[in-house]
Amino acid sequence: MDIKAIVMGVAFVVMWSSAFTSARIIVADAPALAALSVRFLLSGIVGVGLARALGQSWVFTGRQWRAIVIFGLCQNVAYLGLYFLAMRSVEASLASVLASSMPLVVALLSTIFLRELPRPVAVLGLVIGFLGVLLIMGTRLSSGSDLVGVFMCVVGTVALAVATLAVRSVGAGANVLMVVGLQSLIGSAVLALLSPLVDTYTLNLSKNLVFAMLYTTFVPGLLATWIWFKLVERIGTIKGAAFHFLNPFFGVAIAALMLGEHANGWDIVGVATIMIGILAVQLSKA
Repeated sequence: MDIKAIVMGVAFVVMWSSAFTSARIIVADAPALAALSVRFLLSGIVGVGLARALGQSWVFTGRQWRAIVIFGLCQNVAYLGLYFLAMRSVEASLASVLASSMPLVVALLSTIFLRELPRPVAVLGLVIGFLGVLLIMGTRLSSGSDLVGVFMCVVGTVALAVATLAVRSVGAGANVLMVVGLQSLIGSAVLALLSPLVDTYTLNLSKNLVFAMLYTTFVPGLLATWIWFKLVERIGTIKGAAFHFLNPFFGVAIAALMLGEHANGWDIVGVATIMIGILAVQLSKA
C-alpha cells in the first residue's frame, strides 16, 4: 500500500470518527432528521455543482443509478438517520464504536449472501470483534445507556454495511464527486419526507450548532465520502475497509476530548478487542 493511500485512509478515519461528536452537538439543539436533511441538501448542491464545474457527468447506467440510490438510502437515510435519532440519548463514543464494527458486519453479510467463505483467521477476527462490541454494549447498557438508541445504532450499522457493499457496483470512475453529490440529494429528499413523522421542531440557534452543521456538512459529509470513494478505487473495498480498525480509537478519543465523555477500563478493553477483530478480518482478505 502506497503512502498516499495511507494518508487518505487515516484522513478518512479521523473525519469519519469526528462525525459522531458533531452529530451529538447538532441533535442537542436541532430536530435530528430535519438537520440531517439540510446537511445533505447543502453537501449535495455543492457536490453536484463542483462536479459539473469540473466536467463530471451525471449520466449513468441503470445499474449505476440503482447502486447510487441504494447507497443514498442505506448510508444517508437508514444509517445516518437512525444514528442521528439515537444520539439524542446515546453517547457519541458508544455510537462511534458500534458504527466502527461495520467491517465485521460486511464480512458476515458477504459470507451469508455472497457466499464468500472466510479464512480461519477471518472467522477468529469476527468472533473477537463481536465479543468486543458485546462487551462495550453490555457495560454501557448496565450503566444506563438507552436500549432503544443502541438498537437504532445496530440497525444503522447493518445499513452502512449494505451501503459499503453497494459501492462496488457504482464504478464512478472520474465522476466520483458527482456520485457523492447525487446520493446526498437522495438522502436529503427522503429525510425531508420522514422528518414530520419523527421530529419535534425546536431549535436553539447556537454558535456550536452552526459550527457543527457546517463542519458535518462539508468535512465528514462531503470530503470524507469523496475520499472514501477515491480510496476504494485506488486500493479496493477490502483494503480500504481495513482502515476502519482505527475508528473505535479515534471515535472514543474525539468524544472524550470534545465532549468530555468518560471511557472506563472495560471500554478500553472493548475498543482494543474490536480493533484486533477488524484488523484480522481485513488482513485475511488482503
